[in-house]
Amino acid sequence: MDAEQVATEIGDFVIKHVLNQDATGCVIGLSGGIDSTTTASLVKRAFDRHNASPAAKQKLELVGYILPSNVNNPADAEDGIVVAKRLGIRYEVVPIQPVVDAFQKTNPEAFTAQYHAGNLMSRIRANILSTKAATEQKIIAGTGNKDEDYGIGYYTLFGDGAVHISPIGCLPKRLVREMAATLGWDDKFVHREPTAGLEEGQTDFKDLGYGYDVVELVTEGLRQGLSIDDLAVHPQVTQLLTQQAQRYAKLYGKPKFTAPIDAIKDVFRRHAIADSKAELLHPPVPDATLRYG
Repeated sequence: MDAEQVATEIGDFVIKHVLNQDATGCVIGLSGGIDSTTTASLVKRAFDRHNASPAAKQKLELVGYILPSNVNNPADAEDGIVVAKRLGIRYEVVPIQPVVDAFQKTNPEAFTAQYHAGNLMSRIRANILSTKAATEQKIIAGTGNKDEDYGIGYYTLFGDGAVHISPIGCLPKRLVREMAATLGWDDKFVHREPTAGLEEGQTDFKDLGYGYDVVELVTEGLRQGLSIDDLAVHPQVTQLLTQQAQRYAKLYGKPKFTAPIDAIKDVFRRHAIADSKAELLHPPVPDATLRYG
């Protein structure tokens, strides 16, 4: 990836969609994580370029909303504020726990399992963001990357997937990190452990049993026509899965998958779910110049 070229391509994509919808800019949810940090950086960079142009008929603005609940680490909200201040954007911290608690009256069934409570939080955040966007005549810039949203569908339908555009939906997690480093973010952000922030102590790696680099390898193999059996003996895939199984066992006592083929089948299964989700909700994704060897 030529990061500068792709950053410009993503920026052009964002500006095009904002102007086509006669919007005044974008709103974004800032979690302090690498995806929202990178997305916000790319959008702000694009808006700065647009606003500096003599041909610009209107100025475009990015607004960040930090939406913590009781299950979130307070440090995450603090990181979101750091991002907003560094980018020089208007931001607001809106604790969502009072709204979450109010749903005890209408949807008590959602609180019987943390999985459902977490997805409820995601949909509450989406409602807040979409209403902020509507009242400010802006559109929502989603923060999902290619591996999460289009690889395995690791998002809440009508929650964090409810966006107008998906600026980094063209980039696997590996290249999101590379883009963030190019944009000047330090290791604290670049190598932060991915988490959905919907359950206390949750991480994506703990949930999935493998990292997003596995998702990228397997889904790219799928795109190139390789089968599950092909991937199960591919040295690049098996070596990575073996390393990650060892890491998982070290962290949680035993690996989630006992054989590489089981993890590969899980990626395939989740990829099918991602496709079905995309049929219901499919925000536009920019074209990015990426080359695989």
